Amino acid sequence: MKKISADIVVIGSGIAGLFYALKCAAFSKVLIITKGKIGESNTMFAQGGIAAVFGTDDSTVSHKLDTMVTGDGLSDETVTDFVVSNARKCILELERLRVHFDKNDSGGFDLHKEGGHSHARVVHTVDATGREVENSLVKAVLSNNNISVKENCFVVDLIIEEDCCKGIIALEKEDSQLLEINSKIVMLATGGAGQIYALNTNPTIATGDGYAIAYRAGAELKNMEFVQFHPTVLYSPGKDTFLITEALRGFGAELKDSKEKTFMEKYHPMKSLAPRDIVSRAIFNELRRSNDNCVFLDAKGIDATELKNHFPTIFNTLKEQGINCTKEMIPVVPAAHYMCGGVAVNLNSETTIKNLFACGEVACTGLHGANRLASNSLLEGLVFAEQAAITTERRMSKTVHIGEISITKNLKLDLKEDSTIRQVKEKVQKTMWKYAGIVRSAEGLLACIKTLQDLHRVIRLKIDSNGINVATLELLNLIETSLMVVTSALQRIESRGCHFREDFPFKSHISAIPEQINLKLVSQTR
Repeated sequence: MKKISADIVVIGSGIAGLFYALKCAAFSKVLIITKGKIGESNTMFAQGGIAAVFGTDDSTVSHKLDTMVTGDGLSDETVTDFVVSNARKCILELERLRVHFDKNDSGGFDLHKEGGHSHARVVHTVDATGREVENSLVKAVLSNNNISVKENCFVVDLIIEEDCCKGIIALEKEDSQLLEINSKIVMLATGGAGQIYALNTNPTIATGDGYAIAYRAGAELKNMEFVQFHPTVLYSPGKDTFLITEALRGFGAELKDSKEKTFMEKYHPMKSLAPRDIVSRAIFNELRRSNDNCVFLDAKGIDATELKNHFPTIFNTLKEQGINCTKEMIPVVPAAHYMCGGVAVNLNSETTIKNLFACGEVACTGLHGANRLASNSLLEGLVFAEQAAITTERRMSKTVHIGEISITKNLKLDLKEDSTIRQVKEKVQKTMWKYAGIVRSAEGLLACIKTLQDLHRVIRLKIDSNGINVATLELLNLIETSLMVVTSALQRIESRGCHFREDFPFKSHISAIPEQINLKLVSQTR
């Protein structure tokens, strides 16, 4: 096994990982590991923007309240205070890194309004904010002499000794070579796990790797049952999913059924701009009632020029699909979008394992609670990346480089292609969509666990017999993350935020839900 050393290793190249790397480069050498190309991340696909208080009629108190109401009582108040108070600073920091946000005629930020927000406070770059932020951060990273990048490198596991993270084991895709990287600090910034569901808005790389490797290392995970479904994804069977930002609803677009009648007034006073969990369940209920394949987003009432100028990505993509959104309604359905839970961290982004940090979607900071407020995700990644960097600088001065470690794991490589991997992945995705999707029940969750356990045993036996490769490791991570979600969903016997149980449709006022998820249902299969 090839061995190298690095002071700080960052796993992932989304907004959280890149921002953290840039901050740490001021005092140390940083190595970024990414399993694809740098910049391939959920951040790239973020259309909406970043929530921050810049409007004269707005306040951080209002932003905090909107966050906590949307979080359905489970958002941590201290964390929420901290994040919304640091939002403006992070936006201005991005501008210094040459991120270009849209401005109004007065030279201030052009602010959008999205679901769950009481004010227009979403700073954006048309409808492609994530792409603008990601590209700017990538440029800054590649031009920084203190940061090196290793692409097409898949992290197999963390190196843990005496409850301390001392590096990683990775698999270099191009030459199929195992790599041991010893380090003082490891930052887990691997993004989400949308690929556990049949219909999702995430890129193919979002297979839950960070959750799985953190779990196998013994880190605490929290709130894994809270998977947010985005209510408006273009209904286009057989084609790649395409998200329709809710900023379009903030501009006046309305949800309607196939008869062009609105229905959201039946579910929430904010109607089409209600929080995402409420809108997704409303659409689910309407489709179950009508037996239709989709509902519709009606943007015909928006001025055509305004529509094209503010939402060029959406307008042009719909046009390519034969939809003129200025004259006809847009067919939409909900899809899995964002993990509100994850690896438990404190205000410094520290996990329960020493020298292991987590940031971005893979982390559970307590901000989102049971459901994320729109455009708070990029903000959270920025705020906690900066905190992690501050803590890392203090930690670096007290941490001695551990040098080479002798790895006892007997890892072998499997270089054969296996046509069954795709079939098993599709079975996982369909099972999760059916039993652990927008609406759940104990009966369905138990059936889901049984199927996942059986598949987990098959993959573990395959790895034990034949060795590892990227395809089998991704599938292992996909299944283990799915088991975390389903096990947590079974334990939470109430409906709260984006976790809805048909057999327990009401919110529980008894705080009996364990913070650390019990994953015996996973470990029994190992």
